Amino acid sequence: MLCCNITVSLFIYFPPTIVQLYQPVRNQDWCIPFTVTGNPRPDLHWYHEGKLLEEQQYIRTEIHEITDTEYHGCLQLDIPTHIHNGIYTLVASNEFGEDRGNVTAHFMHIPDVDHSGTGGLGFSLVGIAGVALTGCILMLVFLKYGRSSKFGMKGSSSVISNDDDSASPLHHVSNGNNTPSSSEMGPDAVIIGMTKIPVIENPQYFRNPGSMLKSDTFVQHIKRHNILLKRELGEGAFGKVFLAECYNLSPDQEKILVAVKTLKEASESGRADFHREAELLTNLQHEHIVKFYGVCVESDPLIMVFEYMKHGDLNKFLRAHGPDAVLMADGQQSLQVELTQPQMLHIAQQIAAGMVYLASQHFVHRDLATRNCLVGENLLVKIGDFGMSRDVYSTDYYRVGGHTMLPIRWMPPESIMYRRFTTESDVWSLGVVLWEIFTYGKQPWYQLSNNEVIECITQGRVLQRPRTCPKEVYDLMLGCWQREPYMRLNIKEIHNLLQSLAKASPVYLDILG
Repeated sequence: MLCCNITVSLFIYFPPTIVQLYQPVRNQDWCIPFTVTGNPRPDLHWYHEGKLLEEQQYIRTEIHEITDTEYHGCLQLDIPTHIHNGIYTLVASNEFGEDRGNVTAHFMHIPDVDHSGTGGLGFSLVGIAGVALTGCILMLVFLKYGRSSKFGMKGSSSVISNDDDSASPLHHVSNGNNTPSSSEMGPDAVIIGMTKIPVIENPQYFRNPGSMLKSDTFVQHIKRHNILLKRELGEGAFGKVFLAECYNLSPDQEKILVAVKTLKEASESGRADFHREAELLTNLQHEHIVKFYGVCVESDPLIMVFEYMKHGDLNKFLRAHGPDAVLMADGQQSLQVELTQPQMLHIAQQIAAGMVYLASQHFVHRDLATRNCLVGENLLVKIGDFGMSRDVYSTDYYRVGGHTMLPIRWMPPESIMYRRFTTESDVWSLGVVLWEIFTYGKQPWYQLSNNEVIECITQGRVLQRPRTCPKEVYDLMLGCWQREPYMRLNIKEIHNLLQSLAKASPVYLDILG
């Protein structure tokens, strides 16, 4: 009797079945999980409110596990907003049939947006005084600046001021905790989602004059005839900035190129702020802080003199040396070389070094961004704000109440909600600066309007890892974006990590020609 073994492969074909379709769940982003069976493998298509969903980088189907003829996955949504709310329909089909399933998703409250005169960016201004709020209407942050200088840096506590939208971002800290007191909260407040925000009409500075200025501060005075203006570099709310030649400023050189910043108004209070500002600037001396040379007060306009950084602000520099440089070249072919990863790390560690110094001097910058950093020879980068960026980069700021302009895309939750600015809030901003560097100068949250950004940040969402960014650097960014300020990385830790990464990757500086 003969025996034999025969193996038979049996393929059973059957139409798809959507076994499970779950409500959206949130990890770092959002996911609508599903389980589908079918043989052959079903084609999956999604519909949003009855319209076919076109999948792309920020909305895509991902299959995480395949077991025989069972498929486990999810519809991945990166940073969804109110426009993504609604009914999602999953259609699974193969040649033997199809199945459908529906799920309702709600990601964000619908904001009350006024699109007028905003260039399509969705800015909105919401009336503050006497507005009765009903339901969960999204209101914009109303944070007002107290009295502030018209020039670069200001030595005060870490509260925002309300008089002057050209106010400097750099502030001296003399009180470690500036959370609003119960008396400041008052009955008047606005609401963001379910969060009550205090309306600060006239916040008082917590001052410690002795810690702000050195008693022996000497501000250098430069003669008017030693300053020869060459051309205008830009204009801000305070006045204009010029490229100039300055004579007899350095014993080693007859003349040097400088950036001259003028004061538009010379009122009594403006002059007092001017002199106080000059003393503060004189005390800030570091290789990665733009050098302040002195003042000229012989006649109007009053002038401040800074070192000139040949390659301009870092944001424009990044864009000019990125993959989209051709889009920034006004129709002319870009000849710029693209920045390498080691060069980006070199830039980042220099900014971190400047911030370590500012923290050691008990100064809070409050507006750290690539637009407020300058680039010189040999890829030398320094922190410096001529106050022009609020005009040149107006879309980076969020105008509130007609005057105050807030860089909300760079601000942590406590600064948005409670106008609390500390070294830890600067750490958050430094994380955003790293993101800017590794995206070649993209605007943070560029796909969202300002009030959508406010909702995202206050709900705890963070920016995605840039395509060119090493995991170690993105982990560092996440360390900067911890919701609780005390959990964020220390500024010295950040600098040390960036310095180590930069040293591991040799930097070639011939990019500047």
